[in-house]
Amino acid sequence: MTREVVTLEEDDTLADARRCMERGRVRHLPVVRGAKLVGLLTHRDLLAASFSVFARVSPKAEHHLFAQIPVRELMREAHAVPPGTRVREAARVMLENQYGCLPVVDEAGTLLGIVTEADFLHLAVKMLDAMQA
Repeated sequence: MTREVVTLEEDDTLADARRCMERGRVRHLPVVRGAKLVGLLTHRDLLAASFSVFARVSPKAEHHLFAQIPVRELMREAHAVPPGTRVREAARVMLENQYGCLPVVDEAGTLLGIVTEADFLHLAVKMLDAMQA
């Protein structure tokens, strides 16, 4: 699990989200209200929005539009898991639902971290390295 998570707030714009993704080199942005998870915005969501807008306007106009649209308009409900979730269960949930990430929240809904596909790749490499040692 990654504990230092780049997040957005509901009133941040799609342009803010795009900047966060580019700077942080992340594809999943939990949306929070205070410290509580309220949604999720993905790189795929931004691409879909961009594609539908880009076909009709210039890149400059798209940026202007994205700077006016709040994240809450595009965010989706986030499936989250508690911190005690076993690795195998988290992987199963991600595979069965085709999720690229799973936010980790406590009982109050406070965001504690996020598990991503990249986390599982890092784990797989460590396990393969350990098997060869």
